Amino acid sequence: MDLQLKGRTALVTGASMGIGRAIAAGLAAEGARLAIVARRKDLLEQVAAGIEKSGGVRPAVIVADVMQPESPQRICDEAVRALSKIEILVNSAGGSRPLPADAPDQSWDEALTLNFTRLRQLTHAILPGMIVQKWGRIINITGKSEPERINASFAAKAAVHAWAKGLSREIGKHGITINSIAPGRIITEQILRLYPEEERRKFAAREIPVGEYGQPEDLAVLAVFLASPLARYMTGTVIPVDGGLRRYQF
Repeated sequence: MDLQLKGRTALVTGASMGIGRAIAAGLAAEGARLAIVARRKDLLEQVAAGIEKSGGVRPAVIVADVMQPESPQRICDEAVRALSKIEILVNSAGGSRPLPADAPDQSWDEALTLNFTRLRQLTHAILPGMIVQKWGRIINITGKSEPERINASFAAKAAVHAWAKGLSREIGKHGITINSIAPGRIITEQILRLYPEEERRKFAAREIPVGEYGQPEDLAVLAVFLASPLARYMTGTVIPVDGGLRRYQF
């Protein structure tokens, strides 16, 4: 299937590792030109070199800490300078934040800023350009809606879902879609750090119908499709990629 992405321009945050890296590679394989963003320059350079070695156009590398208040506008400006325009935005930066019930406000503020506020600010910085060109794709990598304990990132991701749904009602008329992908247990740097192999094996056997944790590429294929012109009639959705982990039906 031709996804009609050759020559399209995309900005991918959190692109140095895991899901963001896989999405960047998937978009490049379809012929998109990229700007990739993360905190660690050495890892971004590895991603860029890998894409170039595979026959893609070497991405523009933008080193940024999304926690900094000025980062959203700076990322937008640098990406536009590198690509001339941004047609596709993949918001993949973020991180889990399990907290105790008595966690201080500072911990909540940090988690909400990382997982919701900066994502929203970057999207709204890029939206005017998408509106002018009458086309755009926004894909948010979020999280599950069945928390087993307090995790501030779950609350932030729920905010992303509500915000994105509302925004979809405003921007559809401009040819722009916005969708969220909710990963289940995907093998990433964070998962490998938090869950030992034996624990992962037992959890997969007990809770995941497919029987194993997913790979970043399992999610990337959906993100690449949602970025394409072919996905024009899908917007405002939250789509899980979890091997059947979630227990509710819609």
